[in-house]
Amino acid sequence: MVAGARLTIDLEALAANYRLIRDRAAPAAVGGVVKANGYGLGAAEVARTLIGEGCCHLFVALQSEAEVLVPELPADIPVYILNGLLPGGERACAALGAIPVLNSLDQIERWSAEAATRGGQLPAVLQVDSGMSRMGLPADEIEQLLARPELLGSIDLRFVISHLACADEPGDAANGAQEARFRAIAAHFPGVPLALDNSGGIFHARDHFDLVRAGIALYGGAPHGEAPNPMRATVALEARIAQLRTIPAGTGVGYGLTFQTTRETRIATIPVGYADGWPRCLGNRGAAYIAGIRVPVAGRVSMDSITLDVTDVPDEHLYPGAPVELLGPHQSIDQVAADAGTISYEILTQLSRRYERVYLPAAASVRIRSIAP
Repeated sequence: MVAGARLTIDLEALAANYRLIRDRAAPAAVGGVVKANGYGLGAAEVARTLIGEGCCHLFVALQSEAEVLVPELPADIPVYILNGLLPGGERACAALGAIPVLNSLDQIERWSAEAATRGGQLPAVLQVDSGMSRMGLPADEIEQLLARPELLGSIDLRFVISHLACADEPGDAANGAQEARFRAIAAHFPGVPLALDNSGGIFHARDHFDLVRAGIALYGGAPHGEAPNPMRATVALEARIAQLRTIPAGTGVGYGLTFQTTRETRIATIPVGYADGWPRCLGNRGAAYIAGIRVPVAGRVSMDSITLDVTDVPDEHLYPGAPVELLGPHQSIDQVAADAGTISYEILTQLSRRYERVYLPAAASVRIRSIAP
């Protein structure tokens, strides 16, 4: 392996997570969120796996993402653009066949005008703000839209959707308030399918409308932070030891010499750093695993390297080229995120293109292999 580390992506685990979500959300359909290059795992590979499991709705964030993904997929699989239309993108979006999520009255007006120039209807999704104050029509624009029904006359409205702000906290009262607000708004669009729940919302004990949008749970992240994670891990990340050295007590390590040894210490350096998406803030607080033994990060995470205190690892596991687990059986994306003071979404989406990538097929369950020579 020439790359500094190998990222193994288990598509069978992804498929199993989709099936679990499908069963949980039934009878609602399950849409797959494949934005940010499939949360860092490869949008085309993820999309094909989900389609193989029966997924018929895919969501990206940006029109540029749709332009890359749509040509890779069967023509009958809709790709929805969550961030909607920026001015000037209407013609290209229509030609591509992607479906915008219209988040403002301005976007609706522009998409309606594009449809008029084509002499027919264009498909779209309408997003309303039910309480998150982010994407979606606010209350005043909803009133204006209802007063101008002709704006939707040239739009084939596929769904009315909204988004939960506190879905990962099932007991938060904001969830019920948003659901009630969403139902009240949706009543103005009778017969149009509805979608509210993201990964966290899917695991709430209630009706899930017509469609759920599965994101982080597909990729193995915990839907609710405090509850046991029912999802399978989809990624493993292993580096190799590039250098080993033994240094005496009282020696500083790394930029700023922020780690000071208190004993004779064995240091292993691995060729992964913040340029590879490993958070710099994990310096002196994160860890890796060698032969199942936790080895703390010693000093700052550099752009291209991390130094590890491997003093307590038996010598037979320490040699140039020996495997080092960064993500795997001993350390999940949620654990790394907790150490970094962030969320699993950020850990996944930062995974570098410098890694060698290995895809395990979804046709059968295959164990993640080691990179040890």
